[in-house]
Amino acid sequence: MPQNPLPITDLKSLRDELQERPPLEIADELARLAPAERAKAFRLLAKDSALEVFQLLDATHQEELLSGLRDEQVLRLVEEMDADDRARLFDEMPATVVRKLQDGLSPRERRLTAMLLGYPDESAGRIMSPKFIRLIPEMTVEDALARVRRRAEDAEPVYTLPVTDDELRLLGTIELRDLLLAEPQVTVGEIMSGATHAVGADEDQEDVARIIQGADLLAVPVVDSENRLVGMVTVDDAMDVLGAETGEDLARTGASEPLGRPYFSASVFHLARSRAVWLLMLAVAATLTVNVLSAFEHTLEQVVTLALFIPLLIGTGGNAGAQSATTVVRSMALDDIRPEDVLRVVLREARVGFLLGTLLAALSLVPVWLFAGDSLAAIIALSLITVCTLASFVGSLMPLLARRFGVDPAVVSAPFVTTIVDASGLLVYFLIARAVLGL
Repeated sequence: MPQNPLPITDLKSLRDELQERPPLEIADELARLAPAERAKAFRLLAKDSALEVFQLLDATHQEELLSGLRDEQVLRLVEEMDADDRARLFDEMPATVVRKLQDGLSPRERRLTAMLLGYPDESAGRIMSPKFIRLIPEMTVEDALARVRRRAEDAEPVYTLPVTDDELRLLGTIELRDLLLAEPQVTVGEIMSGATHAVGADEDQEDVARIIQGADLLAVPVVDSENRLVGMVTVDDAMDVLGAETGEDLARTGASEPLGRPYFSASVFHLARSRAVWLLMLAVAATLTVNVLSAFEHTLEQVVTLALFIPLLIGTGGNAGAQSATTVVRSMALDDIRPEDVLRVVLREARVGFLLGTLLAALSLVPVWLFAGDSLAAIIALSLITVCTLASFVGSLMPLLARRFGVDPAVVSAPFVTTIVDASGLLVYFLIARAVLGL
């Protein structure tokens, strides 16, 4: 439910309001403020809630906020952040500022942050928590719970606990719930889960997030090339990754580059730049449609009525292709469809397009016949069936081919499919018209 905006001009009311609201609401409201006002409100937060609110902000807002705080406040916030959140923030900041902030960290936090930043961008190593509680199989449940109590405050995932040997090689995992329910003298090795999910530190973070989502895990261990435990990726980090990836796919599906920052933090120029290149590319691609119209100019001069149905056909074909592309891209994201399924998928979508085209042709046959005669009715009906089949075929094929060649399927989805189908649909339309009318 929307909240009233923060009373920025009245400091006393603002302080009282901040004390009453939960951290998530405060973070949402701060995100809507200008950088100067955001810093002003943040300074009034109680010390115990300031860090929680700060970690709930987007990295762009965190960077803007740090620029408006005093050095000692900045260092305290950065020091107290979780290592993976700190690494994500440093990715957004200039290198000179990052070096200054790293120099101000304690030796342990500096080492952990440097370790995370050493992994490739968008890998599991970048989003894992390097602070975890590990157990060994020989431990009793009583000893394991004692270790959890001692170290829980400094570790992020405590609900899923990795089990390793003395050399940190991963042997399995155990849920905190199982520890609590087990007899005190039972060993961890007797109740741990040996067939555990584990991911490599260099694996793509989206693939890791999909594993957590698909297997309903709370956390997954991250191992190096020698199967040594280096960290844990938690479900909240997986949700952040999936949210970001979904946002990127939605942007590209709408023919725009992802902003990479919250909407109100992007300048008008940045918004325009994210869309300009795509608009230009689609405008160039649309010249195919112009060329088709030019090639069949003589046919249009002979039967002017054909022009009346052009918007109907290219609109229907574009929509059918976009529906197919969107369905396939979404199914690929959920791993329902894989590149090796290309033939099965395109034939299936072509049949769907044929059924939809047949339905639309049946519905349009009588109205077009009454309006323009039986010849035009036959042309429109045949064109709708052919265009919908072709559009669904192209719409399903392009994302699968894109994935096969290492391109994001969302890049070649709805906008490009629509543009290609417009040109090919017109070509089909005029060829059918020539055949039926004998031109």
